[in-house]
Amino acid sequence: MIRLSYFSFVLPLLAPVAGSRGWDGGQEPLGKSDKAACPDYALYATFPHRPLSTGPLQLPFQRPDPRCRTFHSDAIEQVITDVTSRMNDPDLARLFENAFPSTTDTTVKFHTDGTDEKIKQKLRSRREQDRWIDDGEWAGPQSFIITGDILAEWLRDSTNQLKPYQALATRDPAIFNLILGAINTQSEYVIQSPYCNAFQPPPISGLPVSMNGQDDAVHPAYEPSAVFECKYELDSLAHFLALANEFHKHTGSTEFLTPRWYKAVGQLVGVLEAQSQSTFDPDTGGFRQNEYTFQRRTNTGTETLSLQGIGNPLGNGTGLVRSAFRPSDDATIFGFFIPANAQMAVELGRTAAMLQSSSSSSSSSSSAAADAELARTLDGWSKRIAEGIREHGVVTHKKYGQVYAYEVDGYGSALLMDDANYPSLLALPLMGFVPGDDAVYRNTRRMLLEKSGNPYFLAGRGFKGIGGPHVGLQNAWPMSLLVQAQTSEDDDEIVECLQLVLKSSRLGLVHESINVNYPASYTRSWFAWANGVFAETILTLAKRKPHLIFKDSTPYEL
Repeated sequence: MIRLSYFSFVLPLLAPVAGSRGWDGGQEPLGKSDKAACPDYALYATFPHRPLSTGPLQLPFQRPDPRCRTFHSDAIEQVITDVTSRMNDPDLARLFENAFPSTTDTTVKFHTDGTDEKIKQKLRSRREQDRWIDDGEWAGPQSFIITGDILAEWLRDSTNQLKPYQALATRDPAIFNLILGAINTQSEYVIQSPYCNAFQPPPISGLPVSMNGQDDAVHPAYEPSAVFECKYELDSLAHFLALANEFHKHTGSTEFLTPRWYKAVGQLVGVLEAQSQSTFDPDTGGFRQNEYTFQRRTNTGTETLSLQGIGNPLGNGTGLVRSAFRPSDDATIFGFFIPANAQMAVELGRTAAMLQSSSSSSSSSSSAAADAELARTLDGWSKRIAEGIREHGVVTHKKYGQVYAYEVDGYGSALLMDDANYPSLLALPLMGFVPGDDAVYRNTRRMLLEKSGNPYFLAGRGFKGIGGPHVGLQNAWPMSLLVQAQTSEDDDEIVECLQLVLKSSRLGLVHESINVNYPASYTRSWFAWANGVFAETILTLAKRKPHLIFKDSTPYEL
């Protein structure tokens, strides 16, 4: 039986429109007629499309037609050619060809370089109608990056989706502007609702807002037209810092250091201060109401916080910062979530170093002094959190020795497990918290990759890896295997991880999770973050272990 591509029906509609516009593959916005004719990628991704790869898996080509892609970069296209032409496995090459541009092909739902007169007029009109709107709000480049099959932007997802392109920002002005816009957009989100994790399209985009269908009672209250979901996840704020830190690392640019970015960082520091307090006053022993509470009407325990939205009690003087939810969007059991604290410690330190460098080269003495003061504040938080992890986040396991706990409460209780989502304990070296040969990390890694050590390490007849409570006890996430490959020096282990991911990606894209006994059963056909992690894994191996994926052993580096 022949299954026709969705584009078999749609492309005839596109052809006359594109022809009349003379599309040449450049960075040209789609016309309204083109957008109307383009298929919903959530549906498109569930069907295989030709041409198929020439390997035994015959993986489909899943990139949308060029006229339906949401963003174009010559540099990205060149990387695809450079890498796939050297790969020794045509199936692996096809998966990279689909995965590397997944974010730019399908998830850049809105982008402006800040010079569009129509958008400037929208901003002027907004300020005329509402005198409370801050000067500079939504000004300059802006980029709205959705997670895939949901029309909303997660701070964490979008940062990771853009990470594989950061090294290209100096080569391609389009990428530079896209990432700069993403930093500006995230700044607006953090200013408005620093406790929230997922956001609606920018008001200047003209895109519709969507509701998540939940009945949530959250404090501080948020504006539903601006926020899609408001689960407080410490790593969301760490990812906000990471996006700018990576941009500065690769470009040296400080163009994002606007009053809006500084205001967002101020909001972040306010969250750190509020969420580092204990549940009970250390002097009086009396209960202290936390600034953030979350209650959802649900029959799934991981979707809401216990004790009427407060969460379990946390001890005093740990140096750690509470996170109500994990990067999987599941509620924490013990609120001091170690992976997010580790990531926050690293990113605060990187931001402090960047600001210190900026202050030393500033021509304004007042701005230099302000940058230096903020740098000292952030560096102090970084050191305090890192010390708290070493003191409270390391426990002794009877089999594995000293290991990092997943969560602790400051009273001596600890949760030993890991979840596939980043940040994770497995990814501690990737975020720069410890070197890969750190003794405690090596013990932890061994624990996490064994069923006897990690309750969410799942293995079945056709797949294995780390999962998590978000999808259930039969589904492991390919993302965990990619992190495992990136943190390994063992060639056989790396190849095994790649092959498991490859064979579970029969639709030519990396899925959210895979049933370990029935790999054909998966969640989310369109999940850009996972595809970005796959692309990043391939690019990492191309640099440090090219012989595993290339026809020769010459390293490739962006």
